[in-house]
Amino acid sequence: MWQSRDKKELLAGIAAFVLMLTGWYLAWFRTPSEATMGDVYRIIYLHVPSAATALGVTATGLLIFSLLALWRPQEKYLRAQKAWSEVGLVFTIITLATGSIWGRPTWGTWWTWEARITTTLLLALLFLGYLLLHHSLPPGKQRIRICSILGILIFVDVPVIYKSVSWWRTLHQPASLIEERGRTMAPEMLSVLLLCIVFTIGMALALWRMRVTNLQIADDLENLEMRRLRS
Repeated sequence: MWQSRDKKELLAGIAAFVLMLTGWYLAWFRTPSEATMGDVYRIIYLHVPSAATALGVTATGLLIFSLLALWRPQEKYLRAQKAWSEVGLVFTIITLATGSIWGRPTWGTWWTWEARITTTLLLALLFLGYLLLHHSLPPGKQRIRICSILGILIFVDVPVIYKSVSWWRTLHQPASLIEERGRTMAPEMLSVLLLCIVFTIGMALALWRMRVTNLQIADDLENLEMRRLRS
């Protein structure tokens, strides 16, 4: 049973990785340079998909399984939460790192405590805090409930990040993909960016599924060891 599932998940992960590499290839070699920023703008093909994945997918996934766990406390929902927190932390760090690299030539600084960057850093710290809390609490329904409450609170930061450029004066540019007057990117750039977003989300889903399986195997082995010690 495990061997069949492992093969499917491995193939799904390889396919997601190949698609993500395909998106990067298109971004670097099949899109034109930006008129103002030149080639440095190409980092958006990693930065924007990572941000969309961290905010729109991992935090949402954590919220969904946190609500499910509060409704029906079960370890399988907690495993799903932890996996989303781990994947979310990775993509949030990538978002911050690529944003810093992008900020150096465009803003003249690697880091600034402006609203969107600061709230995104807070999201990374919240994901990390969730993992530390999960590790510090003993197994049981209390851990499920406490972690689930934190998972819901983490999602609260997502709309704050999204609206931060509107609520506060900030260096970060507002939404540049689509505005009220229409598209602000050339169609060939926008299409590749959307592909990169889809492929990055697919990679996140594949990583999450594999991590859930690994956590389940670890729990099964721990339960078997406990039964052996009791016998």
